[in-house]
Amino acid sequence: MVSLVHAAGLSGIEGYIVSVECFFSNGLPRLDIVGLPGKAVSEAGERVRAAVKFAGYEWPVSRVTINLAPADVRKEGPVYDLPILLAILSASGQIAPPPDDALFIGELSLTGALRPVSGVLSMLLAARDAGLRRAYVPADNAAEAAYAEGIEVFPVPTLTTLLNHLYRGVVLSPCPPPAPPAAADDALDFCHVLGQQTVKRALEIAAAGGHNILLCGSPGSGKSMMAKRFCTILPPLEPDERLEVIRIWSALGQGEQAARMVGRPVRAPHHTTSAQALAGGTGRPGRLPQPGDISLAHNGVLFLDEFPEFHKDVLEVLRQPLEDGVVSISRAIGKVDYPARFQLIAAMNPCRCGWYGTPRCVCSPAAVQQYIHRLSGPLMDRIDLQVAVQPVSYAALAARGERTEETSAAIRARVLAARERQRDRLRDLGIRVNADIPPAHMADCCPVDTAGQDMLAAAFDRLGLTARAYDRLLRVARTVADLAGADVIGAPHIAEALSYRTVDRMG
Repeated sequence: MVSLVHAAGLSGIEGYIVSVECFFSNGLPRLDIVGLPGKAVSEAGERVRAAVKFAGYEWPVSRVTINLAPADVRKEGPVYDLPILLAILSASGQIAPPPDDALFIGELSLTGALRPVSGVLSMLLAARDAGLRRAYVPADNAAEAAYAEGIEVFPVPTLTTLLNHLYRGVVLSPCPPPAPPAAADDALDFCHVLGQQTVKRALEIAAAGGHNILLCGSPGSGKSMMAKRFCTILPPLEPDERLEVIRIWSALGQGEQAARMVGRPVRAPHHTTSAQALAGGTGRPGRLPQPGDISLAHNGVLFLDEFPEFHKDVLEVLRQPLEDGVVSISRAIGKVDYPARFQLIAAMNPCRCGWYGTPRCVCSPAAVQQYIHRLSGPLMDRIDLQVAVQPVSYAALAARGERTEETSAAIRARVLAARERQRDRLRDLGIRVNADIPPAHMADCCPVDTAGQDMLAAAFDRLGLTARAYDRLLRVARTVADLAGADVIGAPHIAEALSYRTVDRMG
């Protein structure tokens, strides 16, 4: 007799259905698992054997063959423990065949407890698309499993609980709908930032249009403080965006953390991080590359403090994701693509000592140029806004408690209004923000009046802009016009966009 149980696997963040087949044959008792199993899958037999006996069933005295189909796709991880056990018990006649419209996934402990696995949400979505109607997952995966619409999901704490539900009439409650996102913490608010109106305005433009931004200023001027508050003026995640975020984090086994995340994801790696940790590719030997920080920041913010201090190979890793919104990682075991559409916020000092432009600077002009040029031209081309952050004035500090600064809520209201204008304009293109306008649609989406065209022509030669930088400048001007409620980009909008090219002029 051959038994069949539906399971699922994960490739990158894409799930796929795996058929677990079990067959008994004559010969010395042994368990063979075929179908390109990884090390963790090959070791499933010992976990399954102990769980079978602990649950009060008999381990078959026969030669047992487990086939994981499709056989030409490598299977990784302990996710197949539960379906392998059910297939063996079914083939031996100790239980009736499991429902053929159900998916089973989970790692087994030696006592039959189900432990959480990675990639649950992607697997459930693949099961739904394959026509399966219900899924049984470890209870600790319930938070992310609740986001799988169109399939009934049951959280299972132990093997005994599952068998009692399937064959003894014990009711198991399905996962409840996901809880609404928690309210944001108001400890971080722009009302705590004194002065710095120009920088706040630039961050508002970046939030409204989805633009990358570089803050350049001396130590203590508030660069990191304002960057940490940037997420408080961003729109909340859309349902489809949240689903993407959970799927990426779930590939690292952090799906529950992502499901309970407040606001958009934020990653802030240290400047000693490696290119592999940033782009992805780290992980256990013999397994597909795992997502890195730029993918974990998808639909959110990547904050790189001390920007020029990152190793050159680390910074150059950013170039493709900033342009394409995806990172492709190839290894000997295979190739995987991870989404990486994030907003980059970078912060840097203007020179090695940090005090360029003040009497305290001890750097020579050549040293300043060398420091700035640690950032390559192609990388700077991909940063839309480059803002000089001046030290906070004494007057602003002295007015603390007497002067009221604008709150994040007030800024976010303007950002949301600008985003709504973009949504109406860009809906047919399948994008949400001005930063993603493709070159083929620039003329339609970014009309410029005559005065604006004249200003652009003069700036193009004076600043030595590339075609990419020109397009990005135009997208920023489009966002400035949206914040002003204008349909056509005018000279004032172009002028403000040009004012945010500080590092270009320093270089």
